[in-house]
Parts: sequence; C-alpha cells; structure tokens
Amino acid sequence: MLRIGVLGAGHLGKIHLKCIKMIESFELVGFYDTDKNTAEQVEQEFYVTRYETIDELINDVDVIDIVTPTISHFDNAANALRKSKHVFIEKPVVASPKEAEDLIKLADEANVKVQVGHVERFNPAFISAFPQLDKPMFIEAHRLAEFNPRGTDVPVVLDLMIHDIDIVLSVIKSPVKKVSASGIPVVSDTPDIANARLEFANGGVANLTASRISLKNMRKVRFFQRDAYVSVDFLKKAVEVVRMEDLKGMEPGPLDMVFDLGEGKGSKKILIDRPEVQPINAIQTELESFAVAINTNTAPPVTIEDGYNALNIAYQIIDKFKFPVDKGID
Repeated sequence: MLRIGVLGAGHLGKIHLKCIKMIESFELVGFYDTDKNTAEQVEQEFYVTRYETIDELINDVDVIDIVTPTISHFDNAANALRKSKHVFIEKPVVASPKEAEDLIKLADEANVKVQVGHVERFNPAFISAFPQLDKPMFIEAHRLAEFNPRGTDVPVVLDLMIHDIDIVLSVIKSPVKKVSASGIPVVSDTPDIANARLEFANGGVANLTASRISLKNMRKVRFFQRDAYVSVDFLKKAVEVVRMEDLKGMEPGPLDMVFDLGEGKGSKKILIDRPEVQPINAIQTELESFAVAINTNTAPPVTIEDGYNALNIAYQIIDKFKFPVDKGID
C-alpha cells in the first residue's frame, strides 16, 4: 500500500482527502495546510493527522498530493522530488513554462512518477467519447462560467481555458505551428474572456473560447472529423455522435435522415448515437490511475510533459493579447 500525504486542505484539497480515503491502494498518512483554523477543522472532520511542517509530511510518505495555490507548486514538488517521492500535482502544473522545464529535470533525476491533475481527461463524458474520435481536424470548445471572484487574479486562460488546451493536445497528436488569440478584462484586472485559435502542423485547427463572466455555465467541446461529428458536454456528462454513412446504392428507409451531396455525388445516411456515460468520480479516478502507474511502473495518463505542453500553449495565447498581462499566479 502506498503511503500518501496531501498538501493543501482548501476546497479542492478536501475533495482529494475524501477520494483518497476511498482508494484501496493508498494509505492516507496525513495532510498539511498553512491555515491553522482550516487545518484543525479538517483534522476533526476527516480524522486524519495534521502535520506541523511540509518536510515532516514529505518524509513520512511515498506519494505527495499537491493541492496548494499554483505559486507554491514548484517549491513543494521540487522538495518532494529531491527526496524521491512520487508527486501528484494539480493543474496548472506550475506557475511558468520555465518552472515546468526545471521540474521535468528534477523528476527525471528522481526516477519517480509525476502526474498532473488535468481532471477533464477523466470526465466520464470524455472517456465515453474518446473511442469515437478518429483524427478530428477541427475542434471547437466553449468553457463559460458565471462570475466568481475566486481565481480572477490570473487570466481566464490559466483559470479555465487550460482545461480545453489539454484536451485538444491529447487528441491532436501534432505540433502547434501557429497561435492566434485575443482577450480582454471586463470586471477584473486580467482578461475575463478570451478566444484562441490553434493551428497544427497536420492541418488541424482548434478554436477555444473561455469566459468567466457568463450568465450560465457551459463546458462543451465539439470534434469534427471525416464523416462524423462528436459533441461532448463535460458539464452535463453527455455525448452525441453524428455520423454520415454511404448508402452504396441502397434505398434509404422511410424514417432515415439523408444528406444529399448534390451534383450527382450521391447521398449519405445520417446516424445519431448517444453513447452511454458511466457515472464515475473523475478526481477519484485520476488518483486511482496514479496509484496504478506507480504500482505497475508505467507512465501516468497525464504526464508532467503533458502539463508543461498545456501550460506552454496557455502562455503563448496570453502573449498574443494586445496589452500587458500579469501572468503571476497566487
């Protein structure tokens, strides 16, 4: 059994604590939080040991789960890696691409596993849709959220859009050759709404929109590929697949939907499928996958390099904005 400790017991940290207690591969040793009042409350609520220092906790575990503010990710992860501890680290992996590069070197030297918490990879809707994806060449993503002062100290790209950047990079296995973007602040000091266009070497294109000043929440990604369209609703946990099938000279049925290609090119039958989405806890699933990677000595499903790639593209997007942006993260 892997002995694990959690750094950070805020809103997300508490969720991690709950999930870890449900995973048989982990023994929850304890946690650390800088806020004494929060730490005392969590200790009583979860019946888990509260550590007085980060070093003491790291020394007592095999795995450290970092759920602290991003500005502290690098120092905490570097500390654990220098002691050869496996590290699960929430997204964004660190505060800058340079820090990510340095962390990759430390992870290589430590020869341990590092997984980044891009949790949408484990969204049950995306898991259901993934087998339906076959080299999509156009992807459109909308991630819209109602205003919440929490997180407005960073651009919406690092707050929300980075989820979809990671999803796109996991699907289009080709280098990004061009980034175009615009973003503006509306109610905060950093951009609250942004749009980015990513062009890939293989001809693929992704158009991403993120907003934290919307009247309703939306987390939807649409994938367009040859003879098919796949829609994934990350919020409602739903998938819709629309395919076009060649009739091959056959007469369509009376209830079939048919798409006429025109100019003697024939017709195609439209098929609509809504694959079943299994109800799973995405955070628990990603933490379980990390335990499997450690125990089987295999690559984690979301590697530190994946975290770096998403962060690097996020910074390229921010750099395209027409005014100075403070990219520092609290």
